[in-house]
Amino acid sequence: MKISYNWLNDYLQIPVDVEVASDILTSIGLEVEGVTELFSAFDHLVIGKIIDCVQHSNADRLKVTKVDVGEKVLQIVCGAPNVSKNQFVAVVLPGKKLQTKNGELFKIQKTKIRGEISEGMICGEDEIGLRNSKQDGIMEIHGTPKPGSLVKNWLKIQ
Repeated sequence: MKISYNWLNDYLQIPVDVEVASDILTSIGLEVEGVTELFSAFDHLVIGKIIDCVQHSNADRLKVTKVDVGEKVLQIVCGAPNVSKNQFVAVVLPGKKLQTKNGELFKIQKTKIRGEISEGMICGEDEIGLRNSKQDGIMEIHGTPKPGSLVKNWLKIQ
């Protein structure tokens, strides 16, 4: 099971770093298999708000979205079945790299998908390492975060 150190610290309220907490948990019989800093490579993973979502004219399974990412609105083509207007989502901006939990690294680029420009990527939990199995859809961020803010800060993941 994966848990967030910040979440754990909310309940334990112990003023120690993650490595010391790991040692303490192991010493009381709760084996810590490993510590991973999930968002160390995602200082650029931002929250976006989908302000428009329409069916792609040349593909049944794709949607064309307009996503507010703070300083601008981007058009992003998305194939997730659960994408819809007014959702808050995790976005990788063009020019940035996405590193999956498997260590795969690829650069997100502005591209054309079936004739429509796509200026980023809306991510699923499995694509950013928060879920082990393949997920069918994007990660929805609940609440009212500020578009353009960092996902790691909103979710308080360390």
